[in-house]
Amino acid sequence: MINYKKYSKILKAISHPHRFEIVVNLYHNKCSVTECQRTMRLPQSTISQHLRILRDAGVIVDIRKGTTVCYEVIDTFVIEMIKFLE
Repeated sequence: MINYKKYSKILKAISHPHRFEIVVNLYHNKCSVTECQRTMRLPQSTISQHLRILRDAGVIVDIRKGTTVCYEVIDTFVIEMIKFLE
């Protein structure tokens, strides 16, 4: 049975172009806010806001390594979508 609420929440979260780019970058390389900022050339606060939305939707998870927080894509639906699009 399809969980329409879950998938609509995920699709809404990744529908923003910057958030989708973040997800694709994180799929290929788990990274921190600073690394995302360097790659995308967006302000750190903007990256952090996008990451919060993605985390709240269950698309990514944050992993603390000392003082650094890395992010990883964990949603299998999103991973399969990225693989399909590539």
